[in-house]
Amino acid sequence: MTSPAADPAGDGNPLRDAQDRRLPRIAGPSGLVIFGVTGDLSRKKLMPAVYDLANRGLLPPGFSLVGFARRDWEHEDFAQVVHEAVKEHARTPFREEVWQQLAQGMRFVPGVFDDDAAFETLKATIEELDKQRGTGGNFAFYLSVPPRFFPTVVQQLKKHGLSDAPEGSWRRAVVEKPFGHDLRSAQELNETIHGVFRASQVFRIDHYLGKETVQNILALRFANTMFEPLWNRSYVDHVQITMAEDIGIGGRAGYYDGIGSARDVIQNHLLQLLALTAMEEPSSFDAKALVTEKLKVLNAVRLPADLGLHTVRGQYTAGWQGGEKVLGYLDEEGINPKSKTDTYAAIKLEIDNRRWAGVPFYLRTGKRLGRRVTEIAIVFQRAPYSPFDTTDTQELGQNALVIRVQPDEGVTIRFGSKVPGTSMEIRDVTMDFAYGESFTESSPEAYERLILDVLLGDANLFPRHQEVERSWEILDPIEEHWEKHGKPEPYAAGTWGPRAADEMLARDGRSWRRP
Repeated sequence: MTSPAADPAGDGNPLRDAQDRRLPRIAGPSGLVIFGVTGDLSRKKLMPAVYDLANRGLLPPGFSLVGFARRDWEHEDFAQVVHEAVKEHARTPFREEVWQQLAQGMRFVPGVFDDDAAFETLKATIEELDKQRGTGGNFAFYLSVPPRFFPTVVQQLKKHGLSDAPEGSWRRAVVEKPFGHDLRSAQELNETIHGVFRASQVFRIDHYLGKETVQNILALRFANTMFEPLWNRSYVDHVQITMAEDIGIGGRAGYYDGIGSARDVIQNHLLQLLALTAMEEPSSFDAKALVTEKLKVLNAVRLPADLGLHTVRGQYTAGWQGGEKVLGYLDEEGINPKSKTDTYAAIKLEIDNRRWAGVPFYLRTGKRLGRRVTEIAIVFQRAPYSPFDTTDTQELGQNALVIRVQPDEGVTIRFGSKVPGTSMEIRDVTMDFAYGESFTESSPEAYERLILDVLLGDANLFPRHQEVERSWEILDPIEEHWEKHGKPEPYAAGTWGPRAADEMLARDGRSWRRP
């Protein structure tokens, strides 16, 4: 009998075969500390995700959850807040026995971020949980707080010895976006965090990378032979990456005004989707190999020579959406009536490498658009020669492969087919794959996957600091151009953005897809 390699699956079980796919990856002894635990993100996403992981049996029995916030709560009050969040937002059914086991490991530490006494209490709480719950000194610190508090929190963790793991244990920091608001601030933020935690200990959350459909880009390309041979300049005409929202800014005026859609979405989500779509095949799917290939793409990205012609920004005005009248951006509560913040942004980029030379990538995002959708459309070139009359093919568009990231996760292929009848008429048809119809197991919420990966130390789906800084290098010149030239073009709520965005593609002889 051959003895298995020690801990081949990385879950602390030396008897487990790494090739056995029947058993899920389960986190070892560990705990999670959430700073800013009273915020919307924590209540709607993080706490429900922790419960869903526990409900699916992916957390250890002694898992512990510690909340840190400026509230005069006891542990029981915190547990009640988590209970309400789970009841309202969890993806899996509520089970009392799962809840009771999870609740036993919940603790709350009241305090502000510059309060030394509160961090001493946090340290004592972690040591107590190590003894009572067997967390083994393994803790991740989730900074669900505005970026201006990052330096204070990480310095406090260092000052009170919380960032230093005991022998044989680990400590990790989880950072929510935005990772700065330009290149300089991102560099300063990275220096601050890396002054306390090593690069391998820092996990930057981009929740889009936790979505099954985003990960399926890699499977689609590299596990199949039918797509990859066409995935290049010889066959692809252009690529469109869209993230549209049908909502306004909600109660986020304080965060959003002055930031805008390009900084909020293009710099992170859309450039990450571009990198995954355009990258070469990695040598493996470990974090280092993936980052290497994504960085090659981002380093090859080139901005258009004329930013005025090939970038567009817009700002929504009052209109009708979902059957009701909605406010314009400048009329939203807390917004400066003279604000030049963009709520829509579209840019054209090119990638200077052998695979993609001459293929434009169009990225767009916006609020108060026609509907909520995120998709990547690979639009193929028209047939170089067609024996059909133009009247036969007047209803034929271009072949396209569309990866739907949300909300109807799946893949659609659009191609031409003959219409039944005596005439040779060709029309677009689609073949559709939907996750919900093809798999009985529902896709986990993105935060479930990402929190579990943090606890496992798997950094595959987390952008490294080099990617963050390179993304700002791409976006900063566009933001500087917009700052000096004019103001956002208005577009009515419920439409698909400003007219200038359509004109931008029309100059190239193309048009935006209507999702």
